[in-house]
Amino acid sequence: MTETSKARPDSSEHGRGPGTLHTIVVPTSVNMVALLGPGDEHLALIEKALVADIHVRGNQITLTGEPGEVALAERMIDELVAILRTGQGLTPETVERVITMLRAETSERPADVLSLNILSNRGRTIRPKTLNQKRYVDAIDKHTIVFGIGPAGTGKTYLAMAKAVQALQAKKVNRIILSRPAVEAGESLGYLPGTLSEKIDPYLRPLYDALHDMVDPESIPKLLAAGTIEVAPLAFLRGRSLNDSFIILDEAQNTTPEQMKMFLTRLGFGSKIVVTGDVTQVDLPSGVRSGLRIVEGILEGIEDVSFNRLTAHDVVRHKLVGKIVAAYEEFDSRAEVHRTNLRSSRPGGGE
Repeated sequence: MTETSKARPDSSEHGRGPGTLHTIVVPTSVNMVALLGPGDEHLALIEKALVADIHVRGNQITLTGEPGEVALAERMIDELVAILRTGQGLTPETVERVITMLRAETSERPADVLSLNILSNRGRTIRPKTLNQKRYVDAIDKHTIVFGIGPAGTGKTYLAMAKAVQALQAKKVNRIILSRPAVEAGESLGYLPGTLSEKIDPYLRPLYDALHDMVDPESIPKLLAAGTIEVAPLAFLRGRSLNDSFIILDEAQNTTPEQMKMFLTRLGFGSKIVVTGDVTQVDLPSGVRSGLRIVEGILEGIEDVSFNRLTAHDVVRHKLVGKIVAAYEEFDSRAEVHRTNLRSSRPGGGE
């Protein structure tokens, strides 16, 4: 993009005070409707996020405001243009994610984060949608054992499965093993009605659902029958050594410390392990420790093991889900402070 810039001593007519006048000329190869959004929807999001005025005429965008805000607006437009040039369309969600990343002043370019293709299937491309998701995906590439810890909707399991399918397609592994602890049934599963498959299906169904997004549905039964993809409760992995495999343990907050140790020691040659879970959603019986809650303290400092945390800011479901997660995190934080204050106020509580 070409640009011009000059100091503007007074832009009070725009209600911004003294600032800078800056003009960007968007290349004619860029579709301005795609950039600015239908009805200028994307432009409105940028204006709302900035303390600057933005005026568009043809392919020229004029920015007026404080130098820092004008520079930020320029970077936003530059990143959006870079995303469009990859062939990826823009949505309001994409624009908002670019704004969030730039406000966070990270070293990574939003366009690089949002344009990373992990897997494509039936016209749908799976990509990280936040900076923490990108870092999580990078960690899976670089490490043998990776932990993805965060609330529901942050994509920790979905992205891990996409990386597993990618590794299988690239012949980096010979099989994918997906597992979950069947907590409510005590992993005995005996008292539930039906065949073994029917007993365990409710616990594994979310993994099957994600798999159907990534692999042609008609090929899944063949892959399952051949053992190329295996979906099994955690207890079924005991005693096995898993070589040349991409192994995912989901809902790991519901493992005991002993189960976590058992799972991690299944690692064989040429294999990769990804463990996902949400330490705020433990369903274990009262008094039973979560293996996921204590494993970082045990494995901290061990080479080739990576711990990655996702937060409410990484929720990629409906906007309201992120707000709900953040509200619960704030509530839990206040409750913990209250409990700490109560303990301190008791006689001897501060000892």
